[in-house]
Amino acid sequence: MANFGQTTPFASNPLKTKDDLAQYLVDLLDPLAAHTSPGGARIHLGHTATHYDEAAAQLEGFSRPIWGLASLLGGGGEYKGTGRWVEGFKNGTDPASDEFWGPMRNKDQRMVECSAIGFSIAVAKDKLWDPLSDDAKRNFEDWLGGMNDKEMPNTNWLWFRVFANLGLSKAGSHRFDAKRMKADLDHLDTFYIGDGWSRDGPEGVIQLDYYSSSFAIQFAQLAYSKLAQAEDPVRCEEYRNRARQFALDFVHYFDEEGRAIPFGRSMTYRFAMSSFWGALAFADVELPAPLTWGVIKGLQLRNIRYWAKQPGAYYPDGTLTIGFCYPNQSMTENYNSPGSPYWCCKSFVTLALAETHPFWASEEEPYPQALRGTVKAIGHPLHITANVGGHTYLLSSGQQCSYPVKQSAAKYGKLAYSSAFGYSVPVGNGTLEELGGDNTLALSDDNGETWKCRRETREARIEDGKWLRSMWYPWNDVEVETWLVPPQKESPMWHLRVHRVKTGRALSSAEGGFAIYGQSEDGRALEPSTGEAFGTFEEGGMGRATSKAGVSGIVDVAEKDGARKGRALRTDANSNLIVARAVLPTLIAEHQSGKKNVWLITGVFAIPSVEQVKGAREGWMAEWEKRPAIPEEIQTIISKD
Repeated sequence: MANFGQTTPFASNPLKTKDDLAQYLVDLLDPLAAHTSPGGARIHLGHTATHYDEAAAQLEGFSRPIWGLASLLGGGGEYKGTGRWVEGFKNGTDPASDEFWGPMRNKDQRMVECSAIGFSIAVAKDKLWDPLSDDAKRNFEDWLGGMNDKEMPNTNWLWFRVFANLGLSKAGSHRFDAKRMKADLDHLDTFYIGDGWSRDGPEGVIQLDYYSSSFAIQFAQLAYSKLAQAEDPVRCEEYRNRARQFALDFVHYFDEEGRAIPFGRSMTYRFAMSSFWGALAFADVELPAPLTWGVIKGLQLRNIRYWAKQPGAYYPDGTLTIGFCYPNQSMTENYNSPGSPYWCCKSFVTLALAETHPFWASEEEPYPQALRGTVKAIGHPLHITANVGGHTYLLSSGQQCSYPVKQSAAKYGKLAYSSAFGYSVPVGNGTLEELGGDNTLALSDDNGETWKCRRETREARIEDGKWLRSMWYPWNDVEVETWLVPPQKESPMWHLRVHRVKTGRALSSAEGGFAIYGQSEDGRALEPSTGEAFGTFEEGGMGRATSKAGVSGIVDVAEKDGARKGRALRTDANSNLIVARAVLPTLIAEHQSGKKNVWLITGVFAIPSVEQVKGAREGWMAEWEKRPAIPEEIQTIISKD
């Protein structure tokens, strides 16, 4: 029974060739037929709600699969269910139809869905636009062009109107607004901050998540550079140049198995995280070394293969769940409808390419050897990435969402994020078990009744390319200064954290390492163990957990200022994005108020399992016995205190 319920309808697909990828798309599109309205304009996949109306949610279910469908059709493929979407365009844009999507309003969710619709006209006009009657075309262009005089958020959303107008232009519509499109593009270009990176908003926004890359901005720039080359060649070449620079940073967010590091919001979009690599191919970008078309192909397809095998990502009928590696409402946004996860269909963009394109013609290559065993400081997102000893993760300080987002502290404020161990979110508002406090320093001023974690980070910077340094002010009489030091040659499986806490009130603290799968080989909860056996370990200022997912541990390096106690804390179910049952190595202490600084010095240890192998590699205890050193410059600051 070990594999009962642990497979997907797509697991047998090798996902190696263009035909394989097309079949995976078809296998995702087919189950939608049973959830499609009689007139084709709405797809209803569930009853959970969003901040926007139900008609817009059902439009989302209709529109997002079009990213994949249009790419398939644009690349010469066929799909027997294409007529459902043609009928949907007709009925969804007809004010007299019961399935009318409704007119655009200011800052309307319908605007978001126009990006896929505009893209579909641009790449598959003959299959999706041309079959419509003249009356249907008029309704369609009037509806799509209805956003041109509406207010939009000052974010990546402006790209959605660009693609609406791009589609209208390819259709030869009189509703195409060239002036509006140029103004939007000119404004979007003000988000650019250099080295290939754009923030998701105007100056002052410190938000460079997957919307800066695959979810929105980079993907949009690349798709535009392909589709508007004749009309806007200078801008298109600029976008390709940005992508070349960006790719050399973005590659560090992926591991050898194809997983991307979960970070930020909208993680339910899953393998949309890798769509940037397909967009590079779509735009025919000349690649910078060490990237080759074989490498790009591997980055894209390995990520898709990973997700095709995640049983919790799909319902039994093959439709996508809301969540990450399993259904999870705790980590979702208030804009995630049951149709939202189909944003992942952006990663089918390479279906628009001929099989002779170098993306498909090249042999798939593994993750570049030159990038393994590396640590890289990436200045704009304030990240230091590490790919050392088989563990790909990032250290982070400084990013924060510029508007309210559920679980914002967990999505942007944690100290580290891992491709193997993900991140956790709160599932309640009380105990440490509910908090999901992995890779954060949680503080409580009410004896553990409630906890605060870092959300708004101040004065963040990377110092001399060596480490991250930042400030956090959880209360007006508490300040926390933090240094995050990446792996060192002498202790490669560790990273170091140094916190200086100055407090005017009594505090409890709980600092977590990486959350890890918390079950034994028999499926029961981990029990105490020693050595390399699966189980938990607590001793003094050490906490550790070992399971089929690898090993995760935390150590109080300072062993003073209250001598923190190590625990292997069993977190509440469904708090971690990757595993539903997790154990979190944690250090816990009490601190008194006073003028004297409290120094918390923490070593964080983790080795994930390798694909198809259960547990961390044999001999990992030798790495555990090592300890990260405090850099001399930081030690000098501590000594002077």
